[in-house]
Amino acid sequence: MVSAVVLLNVERGQINELAETLAGIEGISEVHSVAGRYDLVVIVRVRTNEELADLVTSQMLKLDGIQRTETLIAFRAYSRHDLEAAFSLGPEDG
Repeated sequence: MVSAVVLLNVERGQINELAETLAGIEGISEVHSVAGRYDLVVIVRVRTNEELADLVTSQMLKLDGIQRTETLIAFRAYSRHDLEAAFSLGPEDG
């Protein structure tokens, strides 16, 4: 599984519409509207690097309103759930 975070700068007035369009694309698992340097943060989860490349450079490129992107490919995923599982020694005794 390949995971990536795509940071987007979007034309004014198109953030909500673009976010909804992106959320409907296969391989995009989450779209967040954010404050700060970027307008949208897109979480991508696909099987291969080729699928990621296609999604970012072909499918997203066709969408109006995207001014600039920055793609961050994840090496590993860490979450509270993963850490709890890693340090678990077995079932808790009641």
